[in-house]
Amino acid sequence: MGLEDAGDLVLHIVLSKIGPESTGRVACVSKSLRVSASEESLWSIFCSRDLNISTPLDPHGDPVPSFKTAYQLWRESFRMYPWNLVKRVTLCWDNLKLWLSLNFPEAKATLRKCATEDELEEFETLLKVKLPLPTRLLYRFVDGQELSSSNGLDGSLGLIGGYSAYTHEVNVYLLPLKEIIRETKETMRHLGFSNTSNLIVVAASVVASLKIFFLDCTNGKLYTGTSNRQLLPCVPDSLVRSVHDINGDQAQDALLLWLEEHGRRLQAGTIKICVQDNVKSISLFPELPPLCSVSITNGVQVRASSVFIPEISNLLDQPPAYWYAYSIRMSLVPEGCILNGTHHSSCQLYWRHWVIRADNEVIDKVNGEAVIGKYPLLQAGGEEFVYESCSSFSTTAGSIEGSFTFVPGSLRDPKGSQFEVKVAEFPLELPDYIF
Repeated sequence: MGLEDAGDLVLHIVLSKIGPESTGRVACVSKSLRVSASEESLWSIFCSRDLNISTPLDPHGDPVPSFKTAYQLWRESFRMYPWNLVKRVTLCWDNLKLWLSLNFPEAKATLRKCATEDELEEFETLLKVKLPLPTRLLYRFVDGQELSSSNGLDGSLGLIGGYSAYTHEVNVYLLPLKEIIRETKETMRHLGFSNTSNLIVVAASVVASLKIFFLDCTNGKLYTGTSNRQLLPCVPDSLVRSVHDINGDQAQDALLLWLEEHGRRLQAGTIKICVQDNVKSISLFPELPPLCSVSITNGVQVRASSVFIPEISNLLDQPPAYWYAYSIRMSLVPEGCILNGTHHSSCQLYWRHWVIRADNEVIDKVNGEAVIGKYPLLQAGGEEFVYESCSSFSTTAGSIEGSFTFVPGSLRDPKGSQFEVKVAEFPLELPDYIF
C-alpha cells in the first residue's frame, strides 16, 4: 500500500512526522498527494513547531494568506543561514519576549525591529569585521534595545539587568547596531586596542557604573573586562563552535549561548524583577537554591545570594581581588515571630555576625551593630527588607554564613529576650556564565 492509498488521517499524521522538506517532495508525486501536502492544518503544525507562530505571519510580523505561504516566506528570507540555527534563534527570542511580555513589558517595548541584511553588511564594512552567524541572526530578529525615551536615558530597562552595592549600580542593555558602532570606536580608542582586534561592544551598562561586554567576531567568544582591562570569558569556551559555518547545523557563538542561558534563568525564576524606589529592573541576584540560601528561624526568613562583579575585580594583583555583590532579603512570616509559643507581630534587628570562608577556610569573622547602618523592623506578613553589600576574595571560591540578632517587638519596646536568626551559607564563586 502506498501513501495515496492511506486514509486522510493517516496521511496527515505521516506528513506531519516527516516534516516540511519531505512533504514538499511528496507533493511532487501526484495531484492527490499535492492536495494533501498543501492542507492548512498541516502547515500550521510546521509553523508552530519550527517558528512558534500560531497565525500566518511573515518574518516582519505582517499577516499573509496561509501557513504554507508564511513558511515559504520564512525559508526564503533566511535562505543564507542554516535552517536549524534559524529555528533556534527564533526560539531564543520568543522565550525572552514572552517572559518580558508577562513580567516586564516596559523593557520589551525597548526592543527594536529587526535589522536588514543591507544594514548588517554596512555594519560589517564600517567596523571591518565579519559577524558570527548566530549573532547576525540574533540581529535579524531584534536590533538590540532602544536606549533613549521621551524622558531621556532610562537606565533600568536593560534586557540583561544588573545589581547594586552601595553607590555601584549596573544595568546592562543589549546594544543596537548603531550604538555598537559608536561604543566600539570610542571604547577601542579609550582602551588603546588595535583596530584589527575584531572585538565589538555588544552590551553595556548605561547607568553610573561602567560594564562592557565584547564579542570577538573571529572566534565568537564573549568577554567582559576587569578593572585592569583583563578580559574574562562570559561563556564556557568549550561550548562555542562553528561560528562562521554556513553549511552546518552546529554553529553557536557565545552571544547566542549567553542569551539562551539568560532566558532559561528568567523562565525558571532563578532571577526576577525587583522594584526599588518604584523603579522596576531585572535583578541578577539569584532567587533559588543552590545559588540562593534560604533559612527560617522563629518565623524570620532570610534569603541570601551573590553576583560576581568583574568590572571592579583585579585578577593581576597579588593576591588577586575577586569582588562580589551580595543581597540579603529578610522578612517575617504572616504568623509573626514565634518565641516559646508566643507570637509577636514584629521584631527588629540589632546585631550581625558573619563567618567568611575562602576555599573552605575561615578567613574572617565580622561582628557589629545594624546592617548598612540600619536596624530593620520587620512586620508579620510585611514586605521584605532588602540590602546589598560587597566583599572581595583572593580565590575564585568563597562563601558567607552567619546570623542576625533580633529582639521581639522593637528595640525601643522589646517584648522579650534577644534571639538568633540563622543566615544559611551562600556561595561567592566565579561563575561559568558572567552577566
